[in-house]
Amino acid sequence: MRENASNRRKFLQDASLLSSLAFMPSTHSPIKDGTSLFVPKVQEKIIAPRLKFGVIGINHGHIYTMANSIIRGGGEFVSYYAKEPDLIKEFAKKYPTAKLVKSEAEILGDPSIQLVLSSITPVERAPLGIRVMKSGKDYMVDKPGITSLDQLAEVRKVQKETKRIYSISYSERFENKATEKASQLAQTGIIGKVVQTLGTGPHRMSIPSRPSWFFDKKYYGGIITDIGSHQVDQFLHFTKSTEGQVVASQVANHKYPQYPNFEDFGDLMLRGNGSSGYIRVDWFTPDGLNTWGDGRLTILGTEGYMEVRKNTDIASSHGTGSHLYLVTNKETLYIDCKNVELPHGELLVNDVLNRTETAMTQDHCFLATELALIAQKQATKISAK
Repeated sequence: MRENASNRRKFLQDASLLSSLAFMPSTHSPIKDGTSLFVPKVQEKIIAPRLKFGVIGINHGHIYTMANSIIRGGGEFVSYYAKEPDLIKEFAKKYPTAKLVKSEAEILGDPSIQLVLSSITPVERAPLGIRVMKSGKDYMVDKPGITSLDQLAEVRKVQKETKRIYSISYSERFENKATEKASQLAQTGIIGKVVQTLGTGPHRMSIPSRPSWFFDKKYYGGIITDIGSHQVDQFLHFTKSTEGQVVASQVANHKYPQYPNFEDFGDLMLRGNGSSGYIRVDWFTPDGLNTWGDGRLTILGTEGYMEVRKNTDIASSHGTGSHLYLVTNKETLYIDCKNVELPHGELLVNDVLNRTETAMTQDHCFLATELALIAQKQATKISAK
């Protein structure tokens, strides 16, 4: 009995010591602000127009960031075609110098236009891209740029025949400043060899603002085909994978039975050339969040890791914006990326003019889409019981 009492007192003493240690200041270095080290203050570059482009289809708001990117890169916005009067009204205010034309054929038949952009309804994007390439022009389309494996096969065939550029705007990498800075740092080897990525893509539903096609995967391809293609692109890019396979995938409609052909959740596991990835996408962003989605990307390396907080940083006072955390064997740094330059538009314009692949290789573009389409097709459907 005495031995038991003694052991109990010792246990309580040890527990008390551990408890007190938990509240002692850490001996590790605090998070430092590394913004000035990695994001120099530079004057914004202005590139004179050197390429004319047009737009066909403006059914998703991403067309604005796509057009702005090409304009920053030296593109001159000449003309556009769309069918929806309400969408045209807002688009015309933003781009008053671009001409609204009466048909798609006017743009495809204009010899001065070298590049066509589109955010038409997803299921129509690949057929339009085929017509664009056959007209002798290059094409940049909103994601999902292709909604089925059959479409992908036809697009690949025509792209090979025409040698035109079929580019998909993976905007969560191309148009996110923290992701761009993470890409630059990863290339330096600062976190060693990248062995895994973990990407999350939560989105807010905002049902009143959604068109009818948004709720039927026949038109948008499914949640992995749509949102998941962003994260597949990032997995391939950061792990430098030129091959990949889908290990597992699943989808569900947890919350919206009134839309039986809609998916609000999906996740998948990928394996590349010696690296792996996990992706989760959903439509569950609460209305209380200060942005449309708390998207994150963790890049794990052999000598450290980075975490991109793409749109907000709810664990600090940083608020909305593009945030990057870098952890190495020496220190932990926070980097505010609001002043990072986005090079994608300039690189794509260069590729159109020079017939190069600096913005994104064609193989990468198609592989990211192919893996997303396979994951969607093979996904196990989760159902409530």
